[in-house]
Amino acid sequence: MTTKSQALLNWIDERFPLTSTWKAHLSEYYAPKNFNFWYFFGSLALLVLVIQIVTGIFLVMHYKPDGTLNAAGIPVAFASVEYIMREVPGGWLIRYLHSTGASAFFVVVYLHMFRGLLYGSYRKPRELIWIFGTLIFLALMAEAFMGYLLPWGQMSYWGAQVIINLFSAIPVIGPDLSLVIRGDYVISDATLNRFFSFHVIAVPLVLIGLVAAHIIALHEVGSNNPDGVEIKKKKGADGIPLDGIPFHPYYTVKDIVGVVVFLFFFSAVVFFAPEAGGYFLEFNNFIPADPLKTPPHIAPVWYFTPFYSILRAVTYPLFGLDAKFWGVVAMGASVVIIAFLPWLDRSPVKSIRYKGPVFKIAVVIFVISFVILGYLGVKPPEYKFFGVLPGAPIAQLCSVLYFAFFLLMPWYSKIDKCKPEPERVNFK
Repeated sequence: MTTKSQALLNWIDERFPLTSTWKAHLSEYYAPKNFNFWYFFGSLALLVLVIQIVTGIFLVMHYKPDGTLNAAGIPVAFASVEYIMREVPGGWLIRYLHSTGASAFFVVVYLHMFRGLLYGSYRKPRELIWIFGTLIFLALMAEAFMGYLLPWGQMSYWGAQVIINLFSAIPVIGPDLSLVIRGDYVISDATLNRFFSFHVIAVPLVLIGLVAAHIIALHEVGSNNPDGVEIKKKKGADGIPLDGIPFHPYYTVKDIVGVVVFLFFFSAVVFFAPEAGGYFLEFNNFIPADPLKTPPHIAPVWYFTPFYSILRAVTYPLFGLDAKFWGVVAMGASVVIIAFLPWLDRSPVKSIRYKGPVFKIAVVIFVISFVILGYLGVKPPEYKFFGVLPGAPIAQLCSVLYFAFFLLMPWYSKIDKCKPEPERVNFK
């Protein structure tokens, strides 16, 4: 560094903690040296967040949140999306980057959460990190749901109609709550405008704040690793963890490999299959919203379908309250219960590497149940596996297995025969 650049850096440091922040969070933040490919997904989630924000800014320049009809009898909001796709230079690419990015966001977040489940990244002292992560997941779901309405296509309109009407099942406050969310007695221009405001301004601000809190909390207690060993407990004479290496340049360079591989698949979807066979962009959403014509089958986007299946699996009233109310409760509980993992897991070890067969079998059953629920969520209620097995009882069974994984964890994690954790991380 030249004398002039050093002087400039010193001038900045006197007024802003640039160098100390760089050291605390990158060059002198010591991460375990045994990270594997599962640890790519945290940085990839941050990358996709940046992609969504940047592409969203360009889309807002041309999008009009207006549900009224234009001279051609097409909703202005829908027409503005078509204008972006057909008339704006590069608009089709920006729109597909944003729509594919929404699905990519959930792919990497689901894998990131699964890695935390495998290696016990929710265990002490990382409970707060896990809670922040769960709140990020909830904010991400809200962001995706509100953004899904904006194209003002058939599935956007009727999907929002179904989901918002679910809130009316809540006793006493339900009808008023639905009215507040809609801003009108039906899905209308008022709904579109408030969803646009939340999608573009309110929820992203909350999301960015939660991501910052998530990272700060992580760097305060340190990263977990595949062995579940706390590297801060073994330090050298210089105070540096014996099993740690600086995050920069080692992991910043290593993450480039994950970014390149991710962008390869991401670009393949954007350029060759942006609709992903109707899973990323439903075919009905290329039809303008029509309040007088209901699609034959209404289903949410794929990343909501496991929780939507749990909602539909509840078909019996209880305590004088109808099944729709208990379905909403079950759907909400299926997300919120994830936040309680730090207190449900009673295993003496963190990582699945050293947990016994009971926990490993439970994880396999949980994953299979989650995938089946996700698959059934895009199918109509009367769907049958192989044309024979009815889907509804299978969804009910998988819903029970989903909740059993969490609610029985204090028992089976305690009786499981675990191997002792090593004193130091295993690295070759």
